[in-house]
Amino acid sequence: MSWSHRLLGAALTLAAAAGTTLAATPPAHAAGESYVALGDSYSAGNGTREKLDDCWRSSLAYPSLIAAARGWALDFRACSGATVPDVVDTQLSALSASTSYVTISIGGNDAGFADVLTECALPGWASDCDGAIDGAQSYIASTLPGSLSGLYASIRSLAPGADVVVVGYPRIFMGEDCNALTWFSPAEEERLNQTADQINAVIGAAARGAGFAFADPTGAFTGHAVCDEPEWINGLSDPIDDSYHPNAAGHANGYAPLVSDRLGFGFAATPALLEAARASGPALAAAQQQHAAADRTIEPERFRLPDLHSPEVRAAAQAHGIRLERWIANHT
Repeated sequence: MSWSHRLLGAALTLAAAAGTTLAATPPAHAAGESYVALGDSYSAGNGTREKLDDCWRSSLAYPSLIAAARGWALDFRACSGATVPDVVDTQLSALSASTSYVTISIGGNDAGFADVLTECALPGWASDCDGAIDGAQSYIASTLPGSLSGLYASIRSLAPGADVVVVGYPRIFMGEDCNALTWFSPAEEERLNQTADQINAVIGAAARGAGFAFADPTGAFTGHAVCDEPEWINGLSDPIDDSYHPNAAGHANGYAPLVSDRLGFGFAATPALLEAARASGPALAAAQQQHAAADRTIEPERFRLPDLHSPEVRAAAQAHGIRLERWIANHT
């Protein structure tokens, strides 16, 4: 069984256990209600293992689930690796005076989260995790607020009548690293979680300043971090791009209900709805061809598997008096 089928099965199991009522068709709504999903990989759906295109958009990501539940026309622009400038250059063209709803998650790539995680995944003697976190936190505090305020002002100008929900980032870790080929320490995990709290505070303040709703996923994902049970955020994964992103259960049971609530609607991840969203995949993939060229201008920001044989790691081992080959044999 593929990982995508396993994760969908987990989401279906949780939906069934919740005792939700099955609904084969979405509710009827006024004609012309349109939904534009902007942002980065946390909105596109990295982690769900349902890749539709180069942006890693997924039919199991929360924008697709919400659109299926409400019967909305979805313009799915969120793209893995996107930064604030990328949203401005490649995604805002989807907005208009007729746009009804907008969601967006953005800021993590601007702060270099993928590079920070890559650095911190190395053994402590081989990394500068604290330095990487310090750099990200400095950017979040000094530069990100202005970037977000400018972006949100553009969204409001282009979609003046839309209900807009800005979506934050969950805490990734729960205090231990259960993956065999990463070496996050408890102290590093705590600092990384604090960085998630920091960026959420900045995003939330900018969203409220623009008159937008803010969806903070911290509470929804508590108890479902990497290595928790059930896990709604992937740890080290295959493919590597799915690492440290919400999985199908995280989108169906974490993000989708939270974002729907901020939009003013209820949401139930019923098996019928999840299957309907998944069935929309071919149509979503076909629609992406209209802006594929613009999507390809976005540079992916990816977590990279720790390379214990790199020259930098070998130099660090020598500096610390570590016999590298023996260390690798004992720790992998």
